[in-house]
Amino acid sequence: MSLSRRGVLGLAGAMGAAGAVGPAGAAGAAGRAAAAPAAPAASADGRVRTGFERMAADGYAVLAGQRVGVVTNPTGITADARHLVDVLHADERVDLVAVFGPEHGFRGTAQAGGSEGASRDPATGLPVYDTYDTSGQRLADVFTAAGIDTVVFDIQDVGARFYTYIWTLYDCMRAAALAGKAVVVLDRPNPVGGRRAAGPVLQRPYASFVGREPIALAHGMTAAELALLFNGEFLADRPVALRTVAMSGWRRDSFFDSTGLPWVPPSPNMPTPDTALAYAGTCLFEGTNLSEGRGTTTPFEVVGAEGVDRRWAEAANALGLPGVWFREAYFTPTFSKHAGRLCGGVRLIVHDREAFDPVRAGIGLLVTARRTWSGFGWRADHWIDKLTGSDRVRTMVDAGAGVEAIAGDWAAGLDRFAAVRAGYLLYG
Repeated sequence: MSLSRRGVLGLAGAMGAAGAVGPAGAAGAAGRAAAAPAAPAASADGRVRTGFERMAADGYAVLAGQRVGVVTNPTGITADARHLVDVLHADERVDLVAVFGPEHGFRGTAQAGGSEGASRDPATGLPVYDTYDTSGQRLADVFTAAGIDTVVFDIQDVGARFYTYIWTLYDCMRAAALAGKAVVVLDRPNPVGGRRAAGPVLQRPYASFVGREPIALAHGMTAAELALLFNGEFLADRPVALRTVAMSGWRRDSFFDSTGLPWVPPSPNMPTPDTALAYAGTCLFEGTNLSEGRGTTTPFEVVGAEGVDRRWAEAANALGLPGVWFREAYFTPTFSKHAGRLCGGVRLIVHDREAFDPVRAGIGLLVTARRTWSGFGWRADHWIDKLTGSDRVRTMVDAGAGVEAIAGDWAAGLDRFAAVRAGYLLYG
């Protein structure tokens, strides 16, 4: 990744009063600092204003004269829980002509690895296109067929590299550049905060739809910040005409419950912000033969399998990981792995969100699961390597390495990513 590109490309299409703005041609550390101003001031009631709210308050000026397509799902809502597609369709100042659905679909009904297909929205009559597992020229052709000029992205992310909505954004940016379309990203909070990045950085040979490019597992960024980073670092050969609409009132140390915004599950197994807090660590169990809690009321907050007993929780607590306790737990998933069978395992209880590192917690659970349960195994396809971004976590766990040794292995790459990341942050 090249730090020097950022001043020229990172903010080249950013908005003025409604978003981030940077000096064209700024370069080096001074240029990067100047191009990332503090976020707009908080409102009198202390509530966060999303990018959509700020765009609406500006009279949708950024969309004037454009035929618009929106990439969104059930999380694309206003502060009073109206869906932005309904709002935009009803406003004569906006020419909304198409909707694009990501993984899980526009209405969010599909499970992991699925989508809803093409349809027509019964509320607005708009065509709904399926973008899941579509990228490159194929997606560019979809945008062309839809007759749009501008792609608007507004989806709630959860802060983990393997949550696919950020790669839908990436794919849409690349496809929009191929099709000669513009992209507008309406920002929303990172629900687990944005104080720091954590975990391993993806290595390119392990790229997939759960990680297209080398970013940290827990990136600590918002969608708009990621869009700027994507454009400046990974799409510099063909950057898209990009505008971002920043939030007001959000700070990097904010968790979702402090925003005043309504929570809508971004996917069927992300029911609460507490789920999102654990997800960057416990989703790693997708790469094992243990349940990551899908099919329970607390997915990603409980993990386990048949035959696991109290020794796992005891071993995990003995690690002394900050901010979290591990409690012996039992559950019976209704679907997914171990469906209908009694599982033993652990429940994560996060008692200090600021100290908690979900990635280290997930690694600690992998290490102790392997040590305490003789039935532990990786998925045969080594999916864990896609999730972690290399084979290093898997091979080090198998070799008996501890949490600190594994974290130390990714430290240099994380430091390099953090230096690049710093140049694209929009909020203090």
